[in-house]
Amino acid sequence: MNAPRLCLVLAALALPGGVAAQVIDRSAPPAVGAPPRLNLPAIQSTTLGNGLRIYLVEMHEVPLVQVNLQVEGGGRSDAALAGLAAFTANMMDEGAAGRDAFQIAGEADYLGAQLSTGANWDGIVVTLRVAKRNLDPALGLMSDVALRPTFAPAEVERQRELRLAEITQSRDDPDVVGALTFNAVVYPAGHPYHRPLDGDSASTAALDSAVVRQFYDRMFQPSRARILITGDMTLAEAREQVGRAFGSWLPAPGTNAGRLPQAPGLVPHPTAIYLVDKPDAAQSVLIIGGPGMARLSPDYYAVEVMNTILGGSFSSRLNDNLREKHGYVYHARSVMVFRPLPGPFMALADVRTDVTDSSLVQIFWEFGRIRDTLVTPVELTRAKNYIALGLPREFETTRDMSRRTGEMLDYGLPPDYYSGYVDQIMSVTAADVQRVARKYLRPDQMYVIVVGDLAKIRTDIDALKLGPSAVWNPEGMNISP
Repeated sequence: MNAPRLCLVLAALALPGGVAAQVIDRSAPPAVGAPPRLNLPAIQSTTLGNGLRIYLVEMHEVPLVQVNLQVEGGGRSDAALAGLAAFTANMMDEGAAGRDAFQIAGEADYLGAQLSTGANWDGIVVTLRVAKRNLDPALGLMSDVALRPTFAPAEVERQRELRLAEITQSRDDPDVVGALTFNAVVYPAGHPYHRPLDGDSASTAALDSAVVRQFYDRMFQPSRARILITGDMTLAEAREQVGRAFGSWLPAPGTNAGRLPQAPGLVPHPTAIYLVDKPDAAQSVLIIGGPGMARLSPDYYAVEVMNTILGGSFSSRLNDNLREKHGYVYHARSVMVFRPLPGPFMALADVRTDVTDSSLVQIFWEFGRIRDTLVTPVELTRAKNYIALGLPREFETTRDMSRRTGEMLDYGLPPDYYSGYVDQIMSVTAADVQRVARKYLRPDQMYVIVVGDLAKIRTDIDALKLGPSAVWNPEGMNISP
């Protein structure tokens, strides 16, 4: 008997009371236990005298603090100049309160802080992550970036030229082109999601210091903002330190941001093919989908389970079909995107050029299968466990907690929303999955975007007779001859 095995036998014999060693059956995977109930710390709140709302989630395990300032008015407020919010956000840490970009970055590094600015469709965001001992000076730096940006004409011009170069370069990426084309054709002109979040060449060329300053002054008002803090703080500390940094913030005189733009209604659209030519491409980018659903829909939980089975996990049907069975792709997936305005449903895959038509056949076949046949008990249980057992890791760090809490605030979810989340997921039935699949996956109402070498793939795509096809550009313009 070798030494390691002898040690194990001796250890078993030495168990108190003569208890025998546990026999483990390694021929079968261990049983999955019931999902634990998720108990999260409370979301506390207070409001400063200038109208700035402060939200706090206490996490005292490590002495770190995450601070997110969000001001309503991202890409939805761009109006005629697509990309204006994203460009304004990018300019904020390029110069503020007498510092240039290098000085801002150097001071953040000295404090051990991560400071960034950015924009999404619905807001401009300034984020700070720092050790608690350096929070006070880091908040001072953050407030300078957020409240006292310079927008120097020379720097705006430099960043504008960089943005133009980035736009030109990105439009050579088939995945970017596919996403831009998808938004342009799914959302009609005038919809906030119709044009690119980062703008286009024409809108970017029109940006100057005065335009950026005017947009900033109009949107940056404390009554339109919130600060969300997650980490090693109490509400009293948060109010005191945020008050020092942001308490004197007042809107620019004579400005009125108005309400965020709403969206025109989306109408059903017969399935059509939107082709974007990419000569000599080795792959075709496929995006198939259409308008999605609102986050507050009662169908949310069933849709989460349905999409996990269809394409929301690595063991999903789409990935198993296109990757494991046919070898067409490295990864195929689907996603229901949630935003304050209803986002899109998308199935996505980058496939070899020579199997573009075959991949479309399989994707539509999977749409039909989940609509027409009840999912199996094994698939249903696996999907629900995947969601429920993976939920706690979504709240592990201060950054994770900030992201999830921010979503709750964005959508107006109740403070105890996640306490009942697992129960809602586990109550979804196979009939629920089929019901929402039939409601939201309409093979006869899909937008099919294909970016690839049209000389090699168009004839085969047209032969599928999925719908009429035409050649488009990423701006949503039909350029068919």
